[in-house]
Amino acid sequence: MTDATQAGADRPRTVLVTGGGRGIGLGVVQQFLSEGCRVAVIEKDLERADPGFADLVAQDHRLWAMSGDLNSPADREAFVSGAQERFGRIDVLVNNAGVAPRVRRDLLEVDEESWDFVLGTNLKANFFLTQQVARVMTDQDIVDGVRGYIVNYGSLNSYVIATDRVEYAVSKAGVAMLTRTFARRLAPDRVYVYEVRPGVIDTPMTQVVHEKYTRMIEKEDAFPIARWGQPSDVALAISGLVGGAFLYSTGEVINVDGGFHLRKL
Repeated sequence: MTDATQAGADRPRTVLVTGGGRGIGLGVVQQFLSEGCRVAVIEKDLERADPGFADLVAQDHRLWAMSGDLNSPADREAFVSGAQERFGRIDVLVNNAGVAPRVRRDLLEVDEESWDFVLGTNLKANFFLTQQVARVMTDQDIVDGVRGYIVNYGSLNSYVIATDRVEYAVSKAGVAMLTRTFARRLAPDRVYVYEVRPGVIDTPMTQVVHEKYTRMIEKEDAFPIARWGQPSDVALAISGLVGGAFLYSTGEVINVDGGFHLRKL
């Protein structure tokens, strides 16, 4: 066993989660804390985070959270540098934060404000935070065969057309290319990049369409695994991807969607 491998066995990993104060992100935070990791979270408004998240911050010294806007270069810098100061090495970045259009409109009615709002967070901020963290990771020592892992969130709308939220679909299609591009660039540095595509996950974001998807699950045979997805389903998939079992794979996509992508005529 090498010294680097031994160091990895003795040292808790550090995981960065964007938007980890609620929904899927909170599930990811809980999963990694349960594995003994140290977790850093950036949340746009901590006062609006899930009450359970506030309890975790107060009770668990391994969790550090800051309020910040991922669209701000200064806030991105403060998040990464703050995590480094507290925890040292950065082992995993989970780009969980994302937004949907404030108002769903037909693509002929979409305005520039909505376009910039969605793509600014889902694509631009994702790119520049990943770039910043990748620079940190590529300077780190190899531990347990890797320097770091990066996980992006895609969506069913990467390939399923949505004419009433085209800006969201385009942003997620862009994330798919970001994932592949970073994966190719960083593989020689032993930084591995993956994409997770959640389906209909039971979170506050999906409450506005809860009735629609419940009908699809229960009556329309659209989901082979006929239930709502839970944040823990996504969290477990991410945990598996960054657990060291896929060191000869990068740029891969895993659908966490109850089999929705297995469409039939």
